[in-house]
Amino acid sequence: MYIDSHCHINFPELAARLPDIFGKMADNQVTHALCVSVDLPDFPQVLALAERHPNVFASVGVHPDYEETPEPSVDDLVRLSDHPRIVAIGETGLDYYRLQGDLEWQRERFRTHIRASRATGKPLIIHTRAAAEDTIRIMREEGAGPDAGGAGGVMHCFTESLDVAQAAMEMGFYISFSGIVTFKSAKELQAVALAVPLERMLIETDSPYLAPVPHRGKTNEPGLVRHVAEFLARLKEEPLERVAKQTTDNFFELFNIAR
Repeated sequence: MYIDSHCHINFPELAARLPDIFGKMADNQVTHALCVSVDLPDFPQVLALAERHPNVFASVGVHPDYEETPEPSVDDLVRLSDHPRIVAIGETGLDYYRLQGDLEWQRERFRTHIRASRATGKPLIIHTRAAAEDTIRIMREEGAGPDAGGAGGVMHCFTESLDVAQAAMEMGFYISFSGIVTFKSAKELQAVALAVPLERMLIETDSPYLAPVPHRGKTNEPGLVRHVAEFLARLKEEPLERVAKQTTDNFFELFNIAR
């Protein structure tokens, strides 16, 4: 079986066809999905999905790309995460690709999420783009990893270098690969995936974006995560069953979910 460790099925592209989404998950042996929060106004939709569907879990957090949105406090995140269906804090992190200028507010927001993760014991879902150095630095400064008293987490939709992956893994984080790793142009990322041990790996869609080959350019959905697993199995010359089992086990272990 497979688990989509990061999706946005509350987004309009997918929310309007949820019965079909869940049907295709079943057809592809995708047993669970984590629906990830990107802002507080839409968080109730994310939580409602997890409450209605036993195979959907949820997170709470505010994405670094969302500038004009209510700013969360540590207390906000701690309070909203106090629910059995909320298994993570995020998505959070830094993104210097889309936004320019003084981004200190983004770094402070990231620190807020790490502090909420430490307070709740719920792991972080980290987004980093064109900001790896500051991302790793702040993770270290705030003690995001288990060895520093944090809850750890996952570097989602990973596209950075092997050095960044190793720095994150040294802090106890998992590395999650999306459909990007299946793209023909993603040779450097594929080399990273080859080097990351299965024991530290998750798979995801980040749907409705980044559909994997052979569906590239189409709307992505959780049922397509098996293509990511199949590609990684070929890349690493591992049995598909081992990739499926290990990434599934990793998901339940990281997010402290009973089997």
